[in-house]
Amino acid sequence: MYGYIKDDYDLKVYNEELRDFLPDNIVDSHAHIWRVCDDEYDRSKFPKKWTNRVAGECPIEDLMATYESFFEGKKVIPVIFGNSVVRAIEHNAYVKSVIKDYNFPALYWTRYEMTDDFLEENVLSGGFSGLKPYLGGCKQGTIPAEANVFDFLPKNHLALADKHGWKVVLHLSKSKRLKDENNLKELLEIEQKYPNLKLIVAHVGRAYADEDVGNAFELLKDTKNMIFDFSANTNSSVITKCIETVGVNRVLFGTDLPIAKMKMKRVVENGNYINIIPRGLYGDVSNDSHMRETDDKNITNFTYEILRAFKKSATDLTLTRKDVEDIMCNNACKLYNIKF
Repeated sequence: MYGYIKDDYDLKVYNEELRDFLPDNIVDSHAHIWRVCDDEYDRSKFPKKWTNRVAGECPIEDLMATYESFFEGKKVIPVIFGNSVVRAIEHNAYVKSVIKDYNFPALYWTRYEMTDDFLEENVLSGGFSGLKPYLGGCKQGTIPAEANVFDFLPKNHLALADKHGWKVVLHLSKSKRLKDENNLKELLEIEQKYPNLKLIVAHVGRAYADEDVGNAFELLKDTKNMIFDFSANTNSSVITKCIETVGVNRVLFGTDLPIAKMKMKRVVENGNYINIIPRGLYGDVSNDSHMRETDDKNITNFTYEILRAFKKSATDLTLTRKDVEDIMCNNACKLYNIKF
């Protein structure tokens, strides 16, 4: 069954906290769609990471049904991309078919070894708006979790994106996340050397805990082009610091669906984020440091928790209604030339 079935607590959160806060038109700037390719998502062949537990696939029909449930009374347009570096070609082909049918903006999932001619041909002919590199597609011999940005977003790909003014959504690697010195050095290098591309740093640089920030925003405060989405981020203080640093016009709302369908709330302990989930819903999570079960019935979904965090930031910063509309919709509309 496609979509998401809201329970009474979801309805309470949406109707009492979010419905009136949200604008009528919303752009989800970070959404994955894919169909299963052969044995790609055979769970016996993949580690039981929490991000793999929510959805085995997410066709476009599921994504749109989820929006209808989450955002009753609103219209949502997504920016879409696939979900696999192993099956990047197949996932990109599916996204291409959705571009044709729905005319949604989309990004092309890349691998380090893809040539300039290959990328240019496929991005332009497929109607893609840019690139979606991911650390799992890093150069041979590199450990993805330790990869530098240029190990999975090589400079020849950046030069091509700069040539065409493409958008690039970047998921940072490394355990220190946003505060990692080399990540910050390479972000600033991209800002300086490739001014014509539009770099979107996903998840606020994966700064899910205050401890992930360090002096990042001090170093990034003078940037002019860099954009941040707060998809999958429920830390209001991090979102607040990001908006304070770059302003409301360089921040985007995103979900990271389908994982943002997860029933959860998030806490941080000693710099480690923990998803609090209903007991038994996602199998045995006893060995996952990012998961903890509860019997609490007042658990909503990940998307609403992201929005709760943003609403708190908006309140703390006394954002105007127009500011909220810019972050939830208008900024992405300008970036991707979206028309409602």
